[in-house]
Amino acid sequence: MPTELDKKAEKRKKVAPGLYVTATPIGNLGDMTFRAREVLDQADIIACEDTRVTGKLLAYFDIKTPTVPYHDHNEERILPQLLDRLAAGEIVALVSDAGTPLISDPGYRLVKEARDQGSFVSSIPGASAILAALASAGLPTDRFMFAGFLPNKTLARQKMVASVADVQATLVFYESPKRLKDSLRDIAAVLGPREAAVCRELTKLFEEVRKGSLTELAAHYEAADRPKGEIVIVVGPPQETVVSADQLDAALLAALETQSLKEAVASVTGELGLKRKQVYARALDLKGAG
Repeated sequence: MPTELDKKAEKRKKVAPGLYVTATPIGNLGDMTFRAREVLDQADIIACEDTRVTGKLLAYFDIKTPTVPYHDHNEERILPQLLDRLAAGEIVALVSDAGTPLISDPGYRLVKEARDQGSFVSSIPGASAILAALASAGLPTDRFMFAGFLPNKTLARQKMVASVADVQATLVFYESPKRLKDSLRDIAAVLGPREAAVCRELTKLFEEVRKGSLTELAAHYEAADRPKGEIVIVVGPPQETVVSADQLDAALLAALETQSLKEAVASVTGELGLKRKQVYARALDLKGAG
């Protein structure tokens, strides 16, 4: 008659030794995949961003696998231990607090070095806030760029947004509730009234997708109470705009009457939907001629 050890050994044959980058739900626990449950149940160790967060998930699915914290602050100490386990033929699962690991979460070095040492590495796909937001925002999805979290400070934030302003793709940003109002204001200042959506509490009971122009969204959240939950900002790609030289000059001259060169360029770029380099070059010409 098979012993408990025999049963465990037979069960473990379903998952080969290696590193499994495992997606977990971003809110609704019903989004946990069968494969993710199987891998987490059969793993020798689960490396997680926060053992308390992952512990609640494991308890819900009655998974008893031990966990170890693995994040930016302890990576130098824990990484060699995980690589040793992989080299010894163990099953290591990597999870983040929610969604797909490595997407604005730790894990890149572990995956890279595991592959470099010849360990098997596989991804167990599942929930992703990026894809969930894109799928529900009603903006173009054929090409998109994930830009991660925006900087905390206004100037750094505007500079970062300006660096991707000309990308011919839908832009996706992560943001926290406390910075949403300021971030929308700065994005609108740089990108103008592009179509956008604020996606909040995705897959949860109070899921909300608010769509409108960046200026409309900025005005709404300026006046509204601070929202709750994780937030994804989706911004549509730049639209081709035909503006005559006379229109550009008139807009710049009007802006330069009350604004600095930098402010005038930013406002006219947003207003007319032109490339910043083009507007800046013309502003310098006008300033010099004046």
